[in-house]
Amino acid sequence: MSGAGLAGLSLRDLEYAVAVADLRHFGRAAERCGVSQPALSEQVRKLEALLRVSLFERSRRSVEVTPEGEVVIRQAREVVREARSLLDSARMRIDPLAGPLRLGVIPTLGPYYLPSLLQSLRGAFPQLALRLEEGMTARITERVQLGTLDIILIALPAATTALATMPLFFEPFQIVAPEGHRVADLGAMSAEDLQDEDFLLLEEGHCLRDQALSLCGARAPRDRRSASSLEMLRHMIGAGEGFSLLPLLSVRDRHDLDGLAAIRPVEVFTGGETAGRTIGLAWRARDPRAEAFLRLGAFLRDQAPKGTTPAMDLPIEDAA
Repeated sequence: MSGAGLAGLSLRDLEYAVAVADLRHFGRAAERCGVSQPALSEQVRKLEALLRVSLFERSRRSVEVTPEGEVVIRQAREVVREARSLLDSARMRIDPLAGPLRLGVIPTLGPYYLPSLLQSLRGAFPQLALRLEEGMTARITERVQLGTLDIILIALPAATTALATMPLFFEPFQIVAPEGHRVADLGAMSAEDLQDEDFLLLEEGHCLRDQALSLCGARAPRDRRSASSLEMLRHMIGAGEGFSLLPLLSVRDRHDLDGLAAIRPVEVFTGGETAGRTIGLAWRARDPRAEAFLRLGAFLRDQAPKGTTPAMDLPIEDAA
């Protein structure tokens, strides 16, 4: 490529192309990149003209990467990753917690943990500018590996060894059942109690669903009722459709179902362990900002929400 051609090559345009290849959708790619769809589409067309390669096959229903585009996208992904690594290294010269930080969080945690967390962070790190994104565990884990998120809040353990993780706190589950339901007054439950047909779950894709199923050691029948969110699950319980195990933070100080649903602490003994989940931070194992992330994690441990158990003595898990 000539010098003039190289001058016309933009890292931002490569990032747009990678996003389209990842999501197979121009609209969602534009949303990820924070631009309008027409602007992203136009820049991708300019990139194709510059490279003299058609990167995508476009139709009304789908976007597919062309064989020639696969080669370009693979190289573009590496270029974008190295560019982000360069930026991360440069940011180490200043405090990484004194500027923008892209934080991903799972939907069964974010709405219930972030409100109080943001207040604490504002006081401790006044220059920190959080950029929040909510998504299923698999999605935000992929995003942090690609470098489009800096750090994520998930239920541990992480599904990949490419991330370093730091446990923050243990969040117990609560039994939430319609008033008068047979499980409403149980202090301890067995795996058999969770195999009832009226045990409600979240839809597939939520890590909380997998955690609930692991407690009862069973697979969910295809016809088992499920909900798309914790809020809908709570309403289904209030309507008398069944019972479920919900994380403490999602039901603490909530009174909208008073008289409709009972909320009780519960211990589900599976090998003698109390039912719950460990919430932690995760980031790319080789991220040069790891020291700052550890400092952030230590602060969050100290600020563990009421009713949870701070993970002070749990080890940091570094990828090899």
